[in-house]
Amino acid sequence: MNDLADIVAPPPPSWWPQTAGWLVVGICALCALLWLGWRMWRHWRANRYRRAAIKELGRLQARLDANGPDRAQALLALAELLKRTALAAWPRETVAALSGTSWRDFLLAHAGKAADAVPPLAMLIETEYLDRAALGRWPAQQSRDTVAACRRWIAEHQAPPA
Repeated sequence: MNDLADIVAPPPPSWWPQTAGWLVVGICALCALLWLGWRMWRHWRANRYRRAAIKELGRLQARLDANGPDRAQALLALAELLKRTALAAWPRETVAALSGTSWRDFLLAHAGKAADAVPPLAMLIETEYLDRAALGRWPAQQSRDTVAACRRWIAEHQAPPA
């Protein structure tokens, strides 16, 4: 019995991966996360103009609920906002000269999922060349529908690839 030795416990296992495969998997996962983060950041930056336009649209909303000249001014600003939004996404040569039916066709062609939002916008396009008194007489509900259509087109239009 005196010749027996105590049991020696083995050293604890290492937490470091024992094979090179886990190192490769870890590096690939890290690269995939970095790539995904970069893509999300690019998408977020590419949609800055949409966020700015929707924020400005919110400021115009209160003016559209008023009657008379203030509503007419807000409707004209709404048409201008729509054009500036398109100019932010497409080249100036493509968008700047559009008006009337060609502008409506452009909005429809690039509406994406918001194609049903174009008819209220077409009414705005047709009446923006009228006198301000005609715009001031627009019913409040029609103004709200136009703002909703504008918001939808801004949020859902198909911009050209960057």
